[in-house]
Amino acid sequence: MAQKSQEPHRQTHAERRAEQQAKAQARAEQQAKERKQQTIIGVIVIAVVIALLAVAGVAVYRSLHPQASGGESSGTDLTVEQAHEQLKTLDSRPTNADDEGGILISKDGYGKAVENVPTIGIYMDFICPGCGSVNRQLDANLTKLVDAGQINLDLHFMAFMDRFSTDDYSSRAANAILYVSDHDSNPDHLLHAVQNLYAEGFQPQEGSAYVPVSDEQIKEQLTNAGVPEEVAGKAATRSYDDWLNAVFGYTPHQENLQNSEGQMSTPTVTINGYRWDMNSASGGTMFDALLNAIGLKSDQVGVEGDLPSIGAEGKPIAE
Repeated sequence: MAQKSQEPHRQTHAERRAEQQAKAQARAEQQAKERKQQTIIGVIVIAVVIALLAVAGVAVYRSLHPQASGGESSGTDLTVEQAHEQLKTLDSRPTNADDEGGILISKDGYGKAVENVPTIGIYMDFICPGCGSVNRQLDANLTKLVDAGQINLDLHFMAFMDRFSTDDYSSRAANAILYVSDHDSNPDHLLHAVQNLYAEGFQPQEGSAYVPVSDEQIKEQLTNAGVPEEVAGKAATRSYDDWLNAVFGYTPHQENLQNSEGQMSTPTVTINGYRWDMNSASGGTMFDALLNAIGLKSDQVGVEGDLPSIGAEGKPIAE
């Protein structure tokens, strides 16, 4: 007896839908698995990159600061203690520099601290992009605070980034500013000259993007700040190089300037000698954060007699 032929089974709509959902779920699970694998790989890659950058950073730091591992300062045969001694005794020491390598400015002039007000210290290199950013965010208002007698400003000029230019820009700019500090008695001219060297459109980029800056260009920024022509015209000097080398051998090793990893970099800002976290602003500007740290309100900026609450010895106020 002939068997009845079997017709192929036809999927119902519900079956087709169930099959499509199963395939979609399988694809989703596979994609989730792949994303998880990519995330794990990405985290590993990032961790490796961070580790390599940390190693490279330490290597660069140590190449710039051999004393950090017990050696001697770069370019000299000095220990940290000997470099500190040179800061105080070198013939090339700037007239207004103190024993710690800073040039203090107040409403009363160079080296004359106003009593009962905070001292803001800034450590900088003129090719350092972070230093330029900090200057552009803070210095115009810091000048107002200085002029009103609300703070003292302690400027530390450093020149350890010459390798990132083709013409020793860091040293040439630092020498020029130090020459101004010695030969122009008006500290406002110095403050504005520093601002001009950090101005957007003038401050050169570091490394492969560096474009040479002439002594004449530096001179123009000085004269635009009010520095007398006869002073600006002679500021292209290297007579402070030995002193800057001593700064280089001493300053980075001060514990109060070092981060949690035991390293000091530029820019560094201190308040009454305490290292200040420049990234402490929560929703406001860097200057807002600084005002909070010293205990002064924004509407008090530039108002003589309105003094920061932390005084001359207090620690920065944490947000």
